[in-house]
Amino acid sequence: MAASDELPKRQITPVPRPPPRDKPARGKKESLKKRESKGGVGIGAGGVGAGVGAGVGFNGVNGNGGGIDSSRATPDPKMKERIPNESSPLRFKLAPPKPSDFDLARGPIFTYHHEVPAPDGSLLQFYETSEHVYNKKSYHYLHCLADPIFPSSFYYRQTEPEPHGPHISFEDASTHMFFDQSGLHVTTDKGFRMARANVAVREGTWYWECKVTRGILNNDAGTKNASGGKDGAYQPESHGHVRIGFARREASLDAPVGFDAYSYGFRDVTGQKVHMSRPKDFFPAGEDMREGDVIGLEIRLPSEHLHRKIVQGHYNPAVDLNEEEESVAEAANIVRDRIPIRFKAHIYFEKIDYHTTKELEDLSNPSPMGTSGLGGNRQGDKPNPNHAAPALRTLPNSYIKVYKNGVPMGTAFTDLFAFLPPASKPQLQVGAREGKDDGMLGYYPAISVFRGGAVEANFGPNFWYPPPGYTTPQANPDTMEVDEDEDTVRVGTPQQKKLEKTRAISERYDEQIVEDIVADIVDEVDFWMQDGARVLDRTGGRDEKAEPVGIAPASEEIKELVQDD
Repeated sequence: MAASDELPKRQITPVPRPPPRDKPARGKKESLKKRESKGGVGIGAGGVGAGVGAGVGFNGVNGNGGGIDSSRATPDPKMKERIPNESSPLRFKLAPPKPSDFDLARGPIFTYHHEVPAPDGSLLQFYETSEHVYNKKSYHYLHCLADPIFPSSFYYRQTEPEPHGPHISFEDASTHMFFDQSGLHVTTDKGFRMARANVAVREGTWYWECKVTRGILNNDAGTKNASGGKDGAYQPESHGHVRIGFARREASLDAPVGFDAYSYGFRDVTGQKVHMSRPKDFFPAGEDMREGDVIGLEIRLPSEHLHRKIVQGHYNPAVDLNEEEESVAEAANIVRDRIPIRFKAHIYFEKIDYHTTKELEDLSNPSPMGTSGLGGNRQGDKPNPNHAAPALRTLPNSYIKVYKNGVPMGTAFTDLFAFLPPASKPQLQVGAREGKDDGMLGYYPAISVFRGGAVEANFGPNFWYPPPGYTTPQANPDTMEVDEDEDTVRVGTPQQKKLEKTRAISERYDEQIVEDIVADIVDEVDFWMQDGARVLDRTGGRDEKAEPVGIAPASEEIKELVQDD
């Protein structure tokens, strides 16, 4: 057949397939025997003994406030281990404490190093400290000891060795610094080093002072820089240099106070104020910090309640303007993740310290677009209480004032940076949990010394030059409040008075000791409740039922710490 006679091909049109019918899911039927085994009271994941904050569910409602719990009346052998509440510290399985762990904590060993004449003609003896740990490599250390009344905490609790009272911390200092045996005099023969005190302020108004014992000579009129520079830099003759101020936990100990965004300092040369390594003239012309001068520092911080509102993003200046006038009973939620470690003849609590943040690093080293991606140079990105980044939020009504020999020099810094989490974050590593306040955050009195410079600290209550309106605690009748309806006397003042009243750092040290004791007791009760409201022997395997429940994995032996000198 010719090609022209071929029949045309048929066009096949596809017929659409009808959509599948929606069938209701078949419910899985259970046998009568299985249904009869269910019912009664259901205990959810937050049952008895699961820890603080977990509840007990009744009538089929689980302990976490969820829906109906059809758990079996008999225990489920496949039930998961109970997880501690987020507000509970981490727990570690440890070996039994040694008999020496129950001994009182000891301070460092003092080895005589040198002596120098003081401005009043006396001799100052400085010692090299040894046999103690240093806070470095993003770890923070506090003395501890074993106590038989804390079995659920593996017997360990926090303590303080001699010298008792507020002083410059031997552990929280850079290496190559020398102290007297009271911890109030400090010097170095190296470049700038910094040391923090052993007490931090978190709210209220606090004062401390220090005397320059070695620094710019008192009879020196200053010399000009002979290098031919345009500014003719002022270089007075001195025995060394000093800087003083306040520093947070994140501030570097190997740099002077005021070096970064975590500290505020004052230079002895011309009395300049320094923050983020930016010196600015502050003292009147010719007012250096010279040998024999007493420099007083006063810091004011808002209430912790207002502070938490700011860092959590709930601050409203119109509503919270008078917030501090009301007495607030809310307490801070202190969570201390720490583990005891041995160092030579000592035993310490080791915990991960707080670390620098990208936002504040970018602020210290500005660029069109910093590594945090916030572009911190724009006007709208300046630090403020409602900044998008918690690290860049500031505290309203906060300031640092300075005095020289009792004479007010003025207010040097205002709107200090917030420090409560999430404004402060721990070093990122295994075991670090963000958003936890370990109770040691705050602003610490800090001293920096340079090549022979020396300072004597005075944390009160008896000051060389008390600030205006200051009264010693014994002479202040306003702290006593009598209840007419009860035969009791309550100690305290209204919140606003308490925040505005200038107090000595030595008072804050006493408060800090009380807070540490209370926190130790709270942790012990928390662990005891996690163990089902009974004492379990988890330290030596003597209790066969003492399996680790909600305990972080760790070595069963307390580790030995080694630090290079």
